[in-house]
Amino acid sequence: MRGAVIYAPGDVRFENLDDPKILQPTDAVIRTVATCVCGSDLWPYRGAEPIGDPHPMGHEYVGVVEEVGGEVTHVEPGQFVVGSFATSDNTCANCLNGWQSSCLHREFMSTCQADYVRIPNAHGTLVATDGHPDAAFVPGLLAVSDVMGTGWYAALAAEVKPGSTAVVGDGAVGLCGVIAAEELGAERIIAMSRHESRQKLALEFGATDIISERGDEGIARVKDLTGGIGADSVLECVGTAESMRQALHSARPGGNVGFVGVPHEVQVDGEELFFSQVGLRGGPAPVRRYLPDLIDRVLTGRINPGKVFDLTLPLDQVAEGYKTMDERRAVKALLKP
Repeated sequence: MRGAVIYAPGDVRFENLDDPKILQPTDAVIRTVATCVCGSDLWPYRGAEPIGDPHPMGHEYVGVVEEVGGEVTHVEPGQFVVGSFATSDNTCANCLNGWQSSCLHREFMSTCQADYVRIPNAHGTLVATDGHPDAAFVPGLLAVSDVMGTGWYAALAAEVKPGSTAVVGDGAVGLCGVIAAEELGAERIIAMSRHESRQKLALEFGATDIISERGDEGIARVKDLTGGIGADSVLECVGTAESMRQALHSARPGGNVGFVGVPHEVQVDGEELFFSQVGLRGGPAPVRRYLPDLIDRVLTGRINPGKVFDLTLPLDQVAEGYKTMDERRAVKALLKP
């Protein structure tokens, strides 16, 4: 088969790779229908994370089951499935508590920008749709496998409630966070965005206000729009020190920050957090918890997170997808084998 391999910062290649095989009785192998480049893939691409030896990339996927191990009973060959970037058995104590991304048998997916993918813990990770969805729904279902599920978790972690005010960014996860905040009943949704195309999409998804400033100026603008106290809920979807600081200072006393951006050089001052009285919760999203609900919302047309994919490329042009997103010429690149 063919797949993406990263060799060094800025160096992603499309190569022939070994076909995936069933290694454990809980595995499945799927034929990829769509995959994509994630904003978190850009950390090693930009040299912000070590790469080590060349290795495959990708953790977002939808596909058709080709083969299953002997213990996989929830899905079968021929079914169209959606999974999560974090696999889960869906039976351990953490899974039963709704935290599948902390499953005791968790594995993080990392080989999905390829023609075929082995899915560990397939029996608890994959959710089959009722028949094969129309092609128009595939981008939305792909978004559910990570960015929409992560944006949903960010909104829940930030305790977005009916009538509340929420602040989000304009990356793919942030834009999905706008959808989540709107679905959860937020009355005011403030999108932090300096890009016209992303501003338009945020407004289409339900944002009520746009703030283009960053840092202290951005915080001041949030305060201006919230009676001087800050927002009820802030969704931090980037993972930089600047974005975390802005999130914490944009929340009101008693407000909450849901942080889902993988932290890079983020440090939170304990005394400052103590006196801010802001709640802080985050981590890898338990996407599997939300899959049935989000899949239904996509297939019934209630939400369309697939609009975050503003670039579609053949899988063999995956390197161009990385480059385009790195240069911020695209929000998110969808790849089709």
